[in-house]
Amino acid sequence: MKRVLLFALLLGFFSCQDRKRDNISEEEFGGYWYQNKAEINVYELDQIRYGQSRKGEAVMIFVTEDFSKKAQVKLDDPQRNPADASKVMKMNKTRSFQTGIYPYETMLSVFTPVYENAKSPKIVASMTEWCGQSFTQMNWKNGGYKIKQFSYFESEGDQEAKVNAPSEDELWTLLRLDPEAIEEGEIELFPGLIYQRFSHIDLKKQKATISKSSVNAETSELVIDYTDLSRKLSIRYQKSFPHEILSWEEEEIGRNGDTLVTRALRKRVRQLDYWNLNGVENNDLAKALSL
Repeated sequence: MKRVLLFALLLGFFSCQDRKRDNISEEEFGGYWYQNKAEINVYELDQIRYGQSRKGEAVMIFVTEDFSKKAQVKLDDPQRNPADASKVMKMNKTRSFQTGIYPYETMLSVFTPVYENAKSPKIVASMTEWCGQSFTQMNWKNGGYKIKQFSYFESEGDQEAKVNAPSEDELWTLLRLDPEAIEEGEIELFPGLIYQRFSHIDLKKQKATISKSSVNAETSELVIDYTDLSRKLSIRYQKSFPHEILSWEEEEIGRNGDTLVTRALRKRVRQLDYWNLNGVENNDLAKALSL
């Protein structure tokens, strides 16, 4: 009886473990992503803010690194505790644009497991402008995202919430890992953190439909259409590995019923160990990337 019970417990334990991703080719993936370099993508940005289009720039940085499963932070020394280390795809996505006299700066960070078919353990977003700052952090724990939000707005203040739904923000990293890992159809989805700060919507999941289509022989498009938000996000990416993100559009309905579209089109891409290129003598590299 004890053996049967032990077997049942072990079976339940292993069935709850994260499944492996099926379509990660170690040779192909490692050959591109394990060169101790990051992929830096620079986009020309037309950002809608306060009902008007603003010229700006977006940068998407993709890099793999070792991540602590327990503390959910980057590991300084993964060899010290290998059991705690998880290889993740990290995306840092920034937007910079001007609203009249004052600037906006946003940043989104997403950490997604490379080999485990599991939710992104950590998603962080910040926004700064002359009126003030806001910061949101999501941590996946016990079957849901634990969310902490800090904002200078009185109506929002400091909030905590829990949402048991996947996040829109991890779709960007999933595209880079394996577009086939993104299932099509109706879904409950937690909208992107930067969109939430721009629109000031509540911290809750929303109904959406996800679809993928072929644009041409080299390019596909991922579309996330929100049922109740009057918002649609479209991302164009390369069909072939490493599935580079070429452009995106965010379409929403404004207060006057007008259709407002934020657009970003890639103009530069390069692989660099940017963390070693922080000297004054490296300023020309920024110019080469049109930064």
